[in-house]
Amino acid sequence: MSDVSFSERELDIMSILWREGSGTVSEVREALEDSLGYTSVLKILQILEEKGHIRHEKEGRAYRYIPLVQAEEAGQTALGRVVDKIFHGSAELTLARLVSQRSISAEELDRMRRLLDELDADETGSER
Repeated sequence: MSDVSFSERELDIMSILWREGSGTVSEVREALEDSLGYTSVLKILQILEEKGHIRHEKEGRAYRYIPLVQAEEAGQTALGRVVDKIFHGSAELTLARLVSQRSISAEELDRMRRLLDELDADETGSER
């Protein structure tokens, strides 16, 4: 799947499936932060299945829904859209907004610096 995108509610449900690995309608409904009816959760799961993002297996009288799209794939697509549409393709503006809006631990900053250093080394090495 080249362009994976979710509505806000679909993303809420996919997040639960990614975190838990799978879920029945009842399990997903219980894990949602806000109250949503059983048939509403079922309908969203059916839509996600029609789109090819999840599949189901029979489990007793219920269906267990399993994600087919990995969180990283969806995240990459979503982040790319944000960078392109909000930050006009600027990685610098995106990073500046990201780090200014969150509390970041020293360990996370060290990992970010290493990633940037590695990218810089790759870029410098490929220009020669």
